[in-house]
This record gives sequence, structure tokens and C-alpha cells, in this order.
Amino acid sequence: MQTLNDPQLLRNHSYINGSWHASENQLMVTNPATGEVIAQVSDAAVGEVDLAVKAAKQAMPLWSSLAAAERAKLMRKWFDLIIEHQEDLATILTLEQGKPLAEARGEITYGAAYIEWFAEEGKRVYGDTIPAPSSDKRIVITKQAVGVVASVTPWNFPNAMIARKAAAALAAGCTFIGRPASQTPLSALAMAELAERSGMPPGVFNIIVGDDARGIGEVLTQHPDIAKFTFTGSTQVGRQLIAQCASTIKKVSMELGGNAPFIVFDDADVDAAVQGAIASKYRNAGQTCVCTNRIFVQSGIAQVFTEKYKQAVAKLTLGNGLTEGVNIGPMISPQAVANVHELVTASVSLGAKVVTGGELLEAGSHYYPPTVLSDVTNDMPIAQQEIFGPVAPIITFDSEEQVITLANNTEYGLAAYFYSRDIGRVWRVSEKLEYGMVGINEGIISNAAAPFGGVKQSGNGREGSKYGLDDYLELKYLCMGGI
Repeated sequence: MQTLNDPQLLRNHSYINGSWHASENQLMVTNPATGEVIAQVSDAAVGEVDLAVKAAKQAMPLWSSLAAAERAKLMRKWFDLIIEHQEDLATILTLEQGKPLAEARGEITYGAAYIEWFAEEGKRVYGDTIPAPSSDKRIVITKQAVGVVASVTPWNFPNAMIARKAAAALAAGCTFIGRPASQTPLSALAMAELAERSGMPPGVFNIIVGDDARGIGEVLTQHPDIAKFTFTGSTQVGRQLIAQCASTIKKVSMELGGNAPFIVFDDADVDAAVQGAIASKYRNAGQTCVCTNRIFVQSGIAQVFTEKYKQAVAKLTLGNGLTEGVNIGPMISPQAVANVHELVTASVSLGAKVVTGGELLEAGSHYYPPTVLSDVTNDMPIAQQEIFGPVAPIITFDSEEQVITLANNTEYGLAAYFYSRDIGRVWRVSEKLEYGMVGINEGIISNAAAPFGGVKQSGNGREGSKYGLDDYLELKYLCMGGI
């Protein structure tokens, strides 16, 4: 394990009700860059999930009754501690997840920004008054915390995905139970350590680490004392979890899969589009839900764009995320590499051409080279499925109407991007794209002040922004008579 400035941040037990809970069974956390075991973590059983639910329920009355300003003070302290320990947190993240250290530092800052944002936004949960139907009545609308919140988060952003959900929940007055991915539990446990140091009361913030995804998921989605369930992950799993939540009519928010189009019109700044596409496609080795999945380039500039894009990709460095100068780290597992390569080979067999990359480096490797494909059509597997890897398929198009149809021809609707300097086109295309987020002449769009989320089968609800508290609050209507 890389030396940490503060070794206490490396925790290996679940955090429940302000205490660290050891388990007999252990799960191994490995570094995808080397395959080495970096930690053994207690593998929580379903019974420990019940303990966390009980603790979160018991903590609700105290936490929700605190003034928003008091909750904000504790959250701000948590934020300060995360920023203070950014380097250690980034090191832990890179070791367990693989992304380059510079990206890991960015994720820590990004996740902390949500804690800072919602600490302040929680003070602005406003109600309403409504003109009454008669003079002896008054109508008042208030907002209250929904209750205990449970979350399941993925391995690709092990710090930020929890921060986005927990920050909104805590600011709204809810207590929180998080289940991180078993491949990357160390970042979540380090967050719990800092939450404890911030003075967060026992039971308010709980982290359950366990390899029994099905068993733990069933408790978190079906327990009657959990009022809200939030999930980030694949659409397929999201459908199952939504169905399980139906048994207790939980409030649900989902941030699911994507198939992001990146459209380059012939009036675009090609050099800017190339850099935007590189940033959007290869961040975290292409393992993000808002990564560019399909690059559409207007036919008149397709050749020049492809050549410049190829040259930019050639400058990327693949390797261990802790090595200086590395741009692309390992993928999460050899199976993930195999899945990406299968999409590439299937599409090549249907006529796609490899511009660069596209070869397995070695059997069982966690690495896949940054790859560019040309002559791709929108019906090929590489265009229809979420790639979740460092492969950029380039598709040519002729007209604005054609590319809008192609871009929308997917069940997903999370993020889309396009480059154009025509102001009329900017408005037309942004309004017609069936996506919850649209980057216009910009390849990186997520920030704490903006609502993150999708439409269609990419999920529901929004994270971040002034809208991000809505999923953690209930409206209450008060009718006062006899006045």
C-alpha cells in the first residue's frame, strides 16, 4: 500500500452508528494497475445492513430537527477535512480504482464541491403560501426530510458518487446508508472516517461494505424503514432495483446508462472539437456514464477531424495511474477489457476500420489501448451499446436533421455534446436532442451547481443544483381554518 500521510484514512470495516464493525468474512481489494491486493475489508452480512437501517432511523429525529445552519456547519467541517486530506484520498482512489492520480485529485475536489454546495443550499429549502378559497382559511406548504436514504454506487467514481447523494440527503435532514461497490470500498470508508472527525452524530452517515450485492440490495430496496433509494449504475440493474422498491412505494432516483453522441458540424472549430472529444471520451479510460459513445462528424470535415483526432490520441499515455504523465489508467477488470474488445471486433467484422489501437495487449490484462474506429454505422454494436471503455467510433453524417435522428436513436438519454458556431443551430439542436444534459462547444459539463441526470432509460431525478434537494424532501400541505 502506498504510504499515506494519515494512515487512519485506510479503514477496513463497515461504519455503522458511529462505530467500525468487523466481520468474519473478508473481501480483497486489488489494484487494477498491478493486480496486487492492497487491503482486506470486512465483508458485511445482511444482518449488519439491518443494524445500519435501525441506526439511521434512530438518528433521524435529532438530525432532521437540527436547524439547517447547524447541519451546514457539520457538513462544512466535513468538506474542509476532505480538502485537507485530498492527496491521501486521491492516492487511495487511484490504488483501488486505477484512474490517473491527477484525475483522482479532481474527483476528490469535485465530490467535495457537492458537500459544500448542499451545505449552503440546505439553508434555502423554502416553502410557499397559496391564496385560500375563503377568508377564514390559510394554506401553507412546507418541506420536510423524506426519511432514511439508502444508496448503491458504482466503482468508477467511488468518492464523488457517494458525495453527490449523501450531501443532498444530509442537507435535507435525512440520514444516509451507502453501499459502495465491493471493488472500491476504501474511498467510501475514508469518507466515513472524515465524517466521524467532523462531528457527524452516530447513525447519520453509515457505510456498508459487502460482496453480497443481491442480498444487500434487497434489504435496501425493500426495508420498510427506508424512505428513499438512489442508485447509480447500469440501466439493466436499475430496472430490477426500481421493481424491488415498488413493494414499499419508496421515493426513487436513478442515474443509469448512457450512449452519448458527440456531434461535430462543419462550421465547428475543429481543433476545439478534437480536444473536447478527447476529454469527454478518454477520461477514466472511458469508464463514465457521460463519456462520448459515438462521434458524429459532418462529411465535409470528417477526414480532417479524423486525422487530427488520431494525432491527439497518439499523445495519450497508457499506464499505472500513480506514474507521472499517464493519461489513461487500467480498466476495472480483465472482463471489462474483454467486453470492450468484443464490441470492437464485432463492429470491425461488419465493416468498421481501426484507425488506431484496437488490439488486446496481453491475455488477462487490465489495459486497453485508446482506440479510434472509422467507417462506423449507427447500427453497429459499438454504436448501439454503452462502450464503457477507451474506444471512439466515428460516424459521418450529411445533414442536421439526419444527425439528430441518429443521435436520438437509442433508449438512453443522459448526456449529449455538439460543436457548432452557428447560433441558430445551437438552439435548434440543443432543443431537439433527447438528453437530460447537453454540452455545447464543451466536453466536460458536470459541476455541483448544475442538475445532473437523464431522460428515457437513463434514469430519473437530478443530482446537484438547486433542484437536487427535491428528491430528498416531501411537500406537506397545511390547511388552517377558523381564522
